Amino acid sequence: MADYQNIANTARRDWMGLLARAPDDALIELWGKVGTPPSFDWLRSPEVGGVMVRGRTGGTGAPFNLGEMTVTRCSLVLKDGTVGHGYVQGRSKRKAEAAALIDALMQTDAAEEIRASVITPLSQQMQDARTARAAKAAATKVEFFTLVRGED
Repeated sequence: MADYQNIANTARRDWMGLLARAPDDALIELWGKVGTPPSFDWLRSPEVGGVMVRGRTGGTGAPFNLGEMTVTRCSLVLKDGTVGHGYVQGRSKRKAEAAALIDALMQTDAAEEIRASVITPLSQQMQDARTARAAKAAATKVEFFTLVRGED
């Protein structure tokens, strides 16, 4: 049972991270194609705030404050009792609501449909953008070769 719970937590962490980092327009467009959203009640309506981003030197050093970042969060409950949370970068209340609904639906029987229509295409779009950005950066890479002179 513990292994299943760890797998479920890892999967949820992955899709929530994807939703948090996704471009607003891409997420909203894919969510709009799903159809009529299910009815829900707010546990916490979308609210904009700031969080302190912390870092560690070398990944293991002493923590330091890197700066602040704006986030929007909300929580909702579907009529069947499933709770969804949305934490997204920026000020988009609409994106936070969509992320919370997707999170809730990914915990129900609709998970495969949502994965196929939102999560997988969104993941592919973001991977394509990373690949294009890496290719553009690689095109500007300069290789320096040094010839060793035979001086004694």
